[in-house]
Amino acid sequence: MRFSSLLLAPALALAGPVLQPVFDDTPDPTKIQISGVAWSGNGCPQGTVSTSISSDRTVVTFGFDAFQTYIGPGLPVTERSKNCQLHLTLAYPGGFQFAVVESTYHGYAILEKGVTGTFYSTYYFSQDAGSTTTTRTTITGGGVWAQGQVYTKQDQIPTASVIWSPCGATGNLNINNRIGLTSTNASAYGSITDDDATVAFTQQMNLQWRPC
Repeated sequence: MRFSSLLLAPALALAGPVLQPVFDDTPDPTKIQISGVAWSGNGCPQGTVSTSISSDRTVVTFGFDAFQTYIGPGLPVTERSKNCQLHLTLAYPGGFQFAVVESTYHGYAILEKGVTGTFYSTYYFSQDAGSTTTTRTTITGGGVWAQGQVYTKQDQIPTASVIWSPCGATGNLNINNRIGLTSTNASAYGSITDDDATVAFTQQMNLQWRPC
C-alpha cells in the first residue's frame, strides 16, 4: 500500500519530490518458520520419509520410499490401500494467514485392465478440523497403464475452498494422503508405487499469504 502524494500538504507538494513510505503486504520471509514436521500412517513408517525446506521457507518437499499399494491374485487385501498423513507445525508473523494453494505429487503406476487406482488428499488445520478440502485423482487401468507409466497429481484448490490458518499464531497443518486400488477383474494385477523403491512420491506445498 502506498500513501498518495495528493494527501500531502500543498506546501510540501511545491517543495519538490517527496519520499513516500511503502508498506509491503507480504511477511518477511526470515520470520516464516516451519518449526516441526512429522508424519504418520502405514504408507510412511518412521525411517522411510525424507524432507527438505526451500531457502525462502515457502516450499516443503517430502520424499517417500514406502508409500506403495498392490492388488492382484494372492496379494493381501491390506496392500490395496495405504495412507500417509503429514503434520506441519508452522509459526508465522501476526497479522498474516497462509493457505495451501497447490500441491504436486509424482509416482509410478502399473494397472492392468479392470484395476482402478484413486489418490485422495485432504487438507485441514488442527484448529479448525471441520473445514477441509479434499481432492481426488483416478487412474483407470488398461492401455498404456498396463505397461507402466509415470504420473503427476497436481492439486489446484479453488479459491472458495482454500483452508486458511488462524491469524498470528502457530498453525498445525495436516495433509492426509490416501491411495486405494479396486478391481473388477479377479485375475488382474496393479500397483501404484515408485519403480526403484526409493522415493514413491514427492510432494511440494506452495504457501500463499494474505493479511488478516
